[in-house]
Amino acid sequence: MDFGIGLPTSGRHADPEQIVRMAQDAERAGLGAVWTYERLLRPAQPWMLGLDQPVPLPDHSGSVYDPLETLAYVAAKTSTIRLGTSVIDALFHNPVVLAKRLATLDRLSGGRAMIGLGQGWMAQEFEAAGVPAKRRGAGFEEHLQAMRACWGPDPVSFSGRFYSIPEAEIGPKPSGLTLLAGVAAPAAIERAVTLGLGLSVVVFAWDQLRQTVEAYGKGPGPLVLQVNGPITDRPLDDRMPLTGSPEQVAEDLAQARALGADHVFWQPFETGAEELIGRIKEIITY
Repeated sequence: MDFGIGLPTSGRHADPEQIVRMAQDAERAGLGAVWTYERLLRPAQPWMLGLDQPVPLPDHSGSVYDPLETLAYVAAKTSTIRLGTSVIDALFHNPVVLAKRLATLDRLSGGRAMIGLGQGWMAQEFEAAGVPAKRRGAGFEEHLQAMRACWGPDPVSFSGRFYSIPEAEIGPKPSGLTLLAGVAAPAAIERAVTLGLGLSVVVFAWDQLRQTVEAYGKGPGPLVLQVNGPITDRPLDDRMPLTGSPEQVAEDLAQARALGADHVFWQPFETGAEELIGRIKEIITY
């Protein structure tokens, strides 16, 4: 198991120099990967996601750097650290275009890309992308099949319910691309494992994660755990897994290893980037 950190790609004050500096600091600190994510927009109206009351997205969601362009830029400024997305909403992109972009990043980075793909969940983003939300599920599966066709031997061709690719040469082809599925719902997890994808899971509770792994397995690819909470200088009484003091997080990592986790990363939403890297380094020493 190794560790990573989300890059500061969101918010009005995010800038290229800050992003590169953090990626280079993470590489020097011995971290395994840096991560980006995709957010098309921050709706003016609050959103609902299984909650009783509508909740607005955080302010930093209003300005988010594109994940692939960011990682291509970071790839040129680093040499060994892996480059991850958690996640890109595949359905918002044409599969041929996205397949070419992912293959290009893979080739330019020397096979360091770890691509988490999601189905999307926000109605306003589906509207902006011009894609019906009902395409989730079967449409995601077909999208992946179409991309894999692009990465296969030429001539490429594909004919499906949602996507069609005429017989053609399509390149470049990836050399070391790792694919993950950003998953939460049981149906999505089962589909991801069936499709031969690794899993990228936001950790909210150990029981939930344990039941998921026991029911469906971790898939043939890596199991990546995303932590949307802080590593603090002092212990926390009320906390989510893998948050709290470095000592508390180190204890939680034993459970993560038992579940077969390959990589854990933290988003720097509540902690400064440099401070978070320092605290992850503390965890590495335990």
